[in-house]
Amino acid sequence: MARTALLDRLPAAPPGLLRALAIAAVVAQAGIAVTGSVVRVTGSGLGCPTWPECVPGSLVPTPHPEVEPLTQWIEFGNRLLTGVVVLVAGACLLAALATRPRRARLTRLALVQPIGVVAQAVIGGGVVLLGLVWWSVSVHLLVSMVLTWLAVQLVAAAGDGAGPPRRLVPGPVRALVATSTAVLAAVLVAGSFVTAAGPHAGDAQTPRLQVDVETVAHLHAELLFGYLGLLVGLGFALRAVAAPARVLRRYTALVTVVLAQGVLGGVQYALGVPEVLVSLHVLGAALVTVAAAALWASLTERPAAAEPTPARAPALADHGA
Repeated sequence: MARTALLDRLPAAPPGLLRALAIAAVVAQAGIAVTGSVVRVTGSGLGCPTWPECVPGSLVPTPHPEVEPLTQWIEFGNRLLTGVVVLVAGACLLAALATRPRRARLTRLALVQPIGVVAQAVIGGGVVLLGLVWWSVSVHLLVSMVLTWLAVQLVAAAGDGAGPPRRLVPGPVRALVATSTAVLAAVLVAGSFVTAAGPHAGDAQTPRLQVDVETVAHLHAELLFGYLGLLVGLGFALRAVAAPARVLRRYTALVTVVLAQGVLGGVQYALGVPEVLVSLHVLGAALVTVAAAALWASLTERPAAAEPTPARAPALADHGA
């Protein structure tokens, strides 16, 4: 009771504040994944070889005989960005708690952000302590994609009303979207395996995934083609059920981003996986995740709650003449 009373004392958040913060969370979660890829392709993953310290005895980069100063600062800069993500995530939670009327779903989605960032910091520390072993780096990236997805759901929830949800497409179409989302998750996992088997380990001494890179690259491409096939079928389904215009716009954006990402991946593979294209491909993966999450969020509408109808006063009995 005391905790509820304390929360109720928070000043009401200005309209639009939470949505702006949620958009910032999307950018921050996707951005930290991209900067993490920069750390990897520059071989700076062990620029700060300990955690939470950068080097033994210091939280910040200091001259070290075994570590180049530039790699120290690249890795340390990525760690500093985690602090920015923490601040944005915490602000999202406070704004959700200050939303009136308070909504349970909105609060849960906002709470996931700071919890996820703390979890990511712990996972990142584990990545360093494990010497950048390939599977730990893959987990680190994939968790960022999950948090990006949830941040997009927070953006959508911030614009929702408190009324009951209304499905905008039939159940089978929603199931098709869910199936395509599961395949997209497989595409992302396979993509992380391609990087794990490729030349960019984050550090020259890091052991790689002991699978031929061409094998996992072909698996990644085949899953992508399967995902595109599902999207083609989804497009016909959305038009068959006369989906709302906003759903069709989100669908078109998703297909566009996926096609661009596919072309980029093909160029990247043909050119021998140059560093800059690796980071651009990670950015593309984040944009595909954002677009897919936005499509999912558009399938449900939550209007404002209906105003209660005031009770009518009982009519007075006529005791006239």
